[in-house]
Amino acid sequence: MEQPTTTAGPASKPRGLFYGWWLVGIAMFTIALSNGAAAHGLGVFFVALERHFGWSRTVLSGAFALARLEGTVMGPVEGFLTDRFGSRRMVLTGFCILGLGFLMFSFTSGIASFYLAFMVIAVGMGLGGFLPMITAVNNWFVRRRSIAIASAGMGNYMGGVMVPALALGIGLLGWRAVSLALGVVFLALAYPLTRQIRNRPEEYGQRPDGEISQVGSLSDDAPSGMDAYGIGDFSARQALRTSAFWLITFSHGLSAMVVGALQVHAIPMLHDAGLSLELAGTLVVVYTFVGMGSRIVGGYLGDRFPKPVVIFAFSTVQAFGVVAAVGISSFATALPFAVMFGFGWGGRGALFTALRGDYFGRKAFATIFGLSAFFLSGVSVISPLFAGYLFDVQGHYRAALLTLAAINLFGGFLVLFSRKPALPDSVGVDRMKSM
Repeated sequence: MEQPTTTAGPASKPRGLFYGWWLVGIAMFTIALSNGAAAHGLGVFFVALERHFGWSRTVLSGAFALARLEGTVMGPVEGFLTDRFGSRRMVLTGFCILGLGFLMFSFTSGIASFYLAFMVIAVGMGLGGFLPMITAVNNWFVRRRSIAIASAGMGNYMGGVMVPALALGIGLLGWRAVSLALGVVFLALAYPLTRQIRNRPEEYGQRPDGEISQVGSLSDDAPSGMDAYGIGDFSARQALRTSAFWLITFSHGLSAMVVGALQVHAIPMLHDAGLSLELAGTLVVVYTFVGMGSRIVGGYLGDRFPKPVVIFAFSTVQAFGVVAAVGISSFATALPFAVMFGFGWGGRGALFTALRGDYFGRKAFATIFGLSAFFLSGVSVISPLFAGYLFDVQGHYRAALLTLAAINLFGGFLVLFSRKPALPDSVGVDRMKSM
C-alpha cells in the first residue's frame, strides 16, 4: 500500500486528475448497469412474462412490492456491511449475486421460481449498486461532496437508457436468452470492475477532494472522533440519538412519496387525461432528462449554499409540479408538470445524501443511510397503493395528487429545522479547552 504523503504549507493538488473523479464515473456506470437491468429493465421482462405465462398484473406487481420491502429489511444490513468490508468487496459480492439471480431468472418455470429469482436480483442490486458506490464517493469528497454525489447518482437515470436495448433483445432473442446474457455480463464484470473501486483516499496516501495538506483545515491533530476537516464521524448509535437524523429521514421520505406514486401511476394518469401512450411516455422522458440536468444544478448549489435551504426550494418546485398535474388536459398543459416535477425531483435527491455526509461524517455513513431505508422504502411501497386506492374510489387522481403534493411540501419544510449535530465526545473536548 502506498504510504500517506504529507507536506507542510498551503494546500496543494497531486498531479493529474484526482482519482475521486474517476471514481464518480465508475459509480455512475455501476449504478446505471445495476439499476438499468435490475430495476428499469424488469418492467420489460414483466410484459414478456405476462405473455409467456399468462400471469396477472397482481402476481407480477407482488414481485415489485417484495423488492421494495427488501430495501426496508436489508437496508441497514447492507449499510453495516459496506462500512465493515468496504465498497469494493460489496460491489464484487453484489454483482456475483446479480449474475446468479439473472441466471436463475432465465430458468423460471413458475411463480415460485420467479419470486425467488427476483428476490436474489433485488438483494444483488442492493449489495452492489447505489449504496456502496455512493458511500465510496462520500469518502472521497468533502468540499465537493454535493456535486460529486449528484454526478454519481445520475446513473439512476442513465439506467433507463438500457430499456430500449433490452426490449429489442427480448423481441429478437426472447426473455430467457437476454436474462442469461445479463447474468454472464454481471459475472464477467464483477472482478475487473471492482478492482477500480477504492474505498477511501487515505488508503492511497491522499485526502478527500485531492488535497494533500492545508494549514488549519487538514490537521492530523484533530480531536478524537473528528476527521481532518473538523467534521464529526458519528457512529450509527450516536446518529440515531440526534434530531437531525430523524428530520432528514422524514423529510427525505415524505418529499419522495410522490415520486414512488408517479413511477407507477404517471403513464395511466396522463393517458386518462386524454394523451396517447406515446405522448405519455414522452413526458416521462421529459421529466427524467430534466431531472438529470437539475441534479447537477442541485449539486452545484449545495456546495455553495446551505443544503437544507436548497433542498426546501427544490422540494417546493416539485410540489408545485404535482399540483400542476391536476389540470392536465393536453400535451401543452402537461409540460409544466413534467418540467417542474423533474426539476424539483432531480435537484433535491442528491442533496439529502450529501447532507448526511456533512452532518454525520464518513465512518458509518452507509450504516446511517441504510437505517433511513426503513422509512424511505416503506413509503415507496405505500404511496402507489394510496394513489391507486383513491383512484379506485373516486375515479380520478386529483385527490391523490393534491394530498401527495401537500405531504411533499411538508417534507421539504421539515429539513429546514435540521441542524448539524455535535459529537458527544467533542462537546467534552470543547469544554475542557475553554477552562
